[in-house]
Amino acid sequence: MTKVLVLYYSSYGHIEQMAEAVAEGARSAGATVDIRRVPETAPEAVVKGAGFKTDSAHPLIDGPDALKDYDAIIVGSPTRFGRMASQMASFWDTAGGVWYQGALHGKVGGAFTSSATQHGGNETTLFSIITNLLHFGLTIVGLDYGHADQQKIDEVLGGAPYGATTVAGGDGSRQPSVIDLAGARYQGRRIAEVATKLAA
Repeated sequence: MTKVLVLYYSSYGHIEQMAEAVAEGARSAGATVDIRRVPETAPEAVVKGAGFKTDSAHPLIDGPDALKDYDAIIVGSPTRFGRMASQMASFWDTAGGVWYQGALHGKVGGAFTSSATQHGGNETTLFSIITNLLHFGLTIVGLDYGHADQQKIDEVLGGAPYGATTVAGGDGSRQPSVIDLAGARYQGRRIAEVATKLAA
């Protein structure tokens, strides 16, 4: 059975919700899915001062060697000035040994993200994640237009051909919409399907 890892970092819970939807989509394709998060690296004073969400139902990943156990790895991070959050980047920066071994070559990968505004760096953040995954040898699957609702223009929406996204609002009050979550499920399903085909 295809094994999928949904690996995320979430400051306020938006990416955590998207991770659960991605996992749901992958499971709908028959995959076994683990949801893991990367450690918080911000100082405690920053975490408290910014009101970060500190409770989670998902355990921390057990180091970079755990990446080897999966057929597909789907990475989610909020945008930080147009790139992935430092917490996620720090995790991948510790995975040099995995890279050196070529242990992720041929696996399938994808990315999802969140930003405060529609033009707040979603696509560049997806590319910052995708760039990392390509360096590790993963084959990338985005959010194709089979998820047709991402083309709507009558409401605020996430979604890009490079991966599922959501828009949180400047104060974080906007939660992922039904369409945003549907895009995350769609991408999770597609990645699991591709990973299964490649393993056949």
